[in-house]
Formats: sequence, structure tokens, C-alpha cells
Amino acid sequence: MALAALCVVIALAVASFIQVQAGEATVVTRFGEPVRVLLEPGLAWRLPAPIEAAVPVDLRLHTTSSGLQDVGTRDGLRIIVQAYVAWRVPANANDVGRFVRAVRNEPDEAARQIRSLLGSALQTTSADFNLASLVNTDANQVRIGAFEDELRGQVDSQLYAAYGVHVVQVGLERLTLPAVTLSATVERMRAERETVAAQRTADGKRQAAQIRSDADRDARITVADASVKAAQIEAQSRKDAAAIYGKSYAGSPHLYTMLRSLDTLNTIVNSNTNLILRTDAAPFNVLVQGPAGLGVIQSARGGYQVNATTNAATNASVNAPSNTPAKKGRDTP
Repeated sequence: MALAALCVVIALAVASFIQVQAGEATVVTRFGEPVRVLLEPGLAWRLPAPIEAAVPVDLRLHTTSSGLQDVGTRDGLRIIVQAYVAWRVPANANDVGRFVRAVRNEPDEAARQIRSLLGSALQTTSADFNLASLVNTDANQVRIGAFEDELRGQVDSQLYAAYGVHVVQVGLERLTLPAVTLSATVERMRAERETVAAQRTADGKRQAAQIRSDADRDARITVADASVKAAQIEAQSRKDAAAIYGKSYAGSPHLYTMLRSLDTLNTIVNSNTNLILRTDAAPFNVLVQGPAGLGVIQSARGGYQVNATTNAATNASVNAPSNTPAKKGRDTP
């Protein structure tokens, strides 16, 4: 009897001890109702069954996917999204007890409830965003992060209030477009690209016009400066030429007059010019008379040359025939 009593005592003692695993919480229930929560890993005690029972609760991270959900955006377009939720039961006695009472410590039931809440939250959240905020070629206009933050705020508050579950992370796994929405999106993107292209073309034309205007202005300024410099150089050259002419005239007036007359002839007469002019008229008189102060003398060839004794005009040919008799008088040497 003593041995049997000892065995019963040992069996009751063994049945009264429970072990709390790391990463778990143990809820001690009395006739099915939670009475206390054990959070620290190690050995603990309870009353033997069927008075009290130990229910382990997993405190590790869980993930649940919403599946593909057809939701509407604020601008009236449809999108298909799939989100996930990373959640865990907080290591808190009240939260653990609330979770056990809500789902009877059934993770599958908890995941089902979370999927239902996540689908409703997706409907509500997507209604606050335009499609362009979720699908856009411009990365600066995409607001996926804001969408996930708002979705997490809604899911976290509802799950914690109903099941004592804390949401660690919410994200979008997939975002696709139905055929109708895809066509509308492509047309919208094409219109946006055309608008951007037209704006850039207009900017380019405006810049080109500005560049051409600046170039024309600079060209006019450059030409004006060059004209001024050319005028200054020409005026200075005229001044220098006048000074040289003045010195030449002062040194030999008759020679200056002859050279200037020859320059004039060289300017107006060429190989195709036929002139019938008086030889005693300037500037052609220098061809016959020579410099002033010289008389006309007969050349060795029978022609006439200018000597220093007369200024009289002559109508004789410069290249008279060689058999012409010498002219008598004061013109004869």
C-alpha cells in the first residue's frame, strides 16, 4: 500500500509539472478557461488533469497571404493585388490570453480570420489611391510604400483589437491589371509621354530661338565693332596718305601733279579703252608736255620731247614719223 501510494504521489507530481519551451507561451486553463500565462522558459506547475491543462501558444513570426483580390482605385479602375501579413502573438499575458480565447489556439483559424480582414483592408485602402500612384513609369510618382503603410495601419489595429495579434510587416506580393484597365493604363501612359515630349520639344525650340537671337545680336555687335575699326583704320590711312601726298607735293609740286595724273589714267584706262581727247587737257597733257617748265624737243627718232624752255600746248603726235622735218623756232633746241 505504501509503495502504491508513493507511485500515485510520484505520478501526480509528474503530471503537475509542465515545461515551457523557448519561443512559446503556455496558457494554463482550468476547466477550459485560461487562468494564467507562463512566458518564461523552464519548468512550472499546474494542478493535475482534468482540473487544469497546459496549452502551448507559438510566439514566433507567422505569415499569411491574402490571395489575389480584385479591388477598385479612387479613379474608378480595377486592379488585382495580393498582399501578405507578417504577424506574431506578443509575449504579453493579456495578449496571449486574448488570442487563446479568440481562436482557441488554432493558427489556421487565425490565418483565415487575418485573410478576411486583409481583403477588406485592401478594398478600403485601394479606394484612397489613384492607379497612377501604384503603376507609373515615373518612379517619383509611385506610392507603393504609402499604400503598404496605410494597409498595415488598418490591419494592425483590427487584428490587435480582435485577436491580440501584432502585425510586424505588410507588403504587396503582386499587382496586376485586368485587360480593360491595362488598355486604359497604356493609353494614359502614352498621353503622358506625348505631353512630356511636346513640353520638351517646346523647351528645345524656345532655347534654340534664344540661342539664335543671342547669336544674331553678337554677330551684329561684332560687325558693328569691325565696321567702326575699319572706318578708323580707313580714316587713319587716308590721313597718312594725305600726309604723304602733302610731303610729296611740298618736295616737287610738278612731279606730284604728273604722278597723280598718271595714277588717274591708270585707273580709268585699260586695254579695251578707246579715248579721243585733247592732248593739251589734263591729265593727258603730261603725255605730250611732260612736267611743267620743260620744253618740247625732237627725239632722236623724229618725235617730240618736252624741254625746259616752253609750256606751250602742242597737238603733234607723240610718235611722229622719223622723216618729219624738225620744227623751227623756239621749240628747236
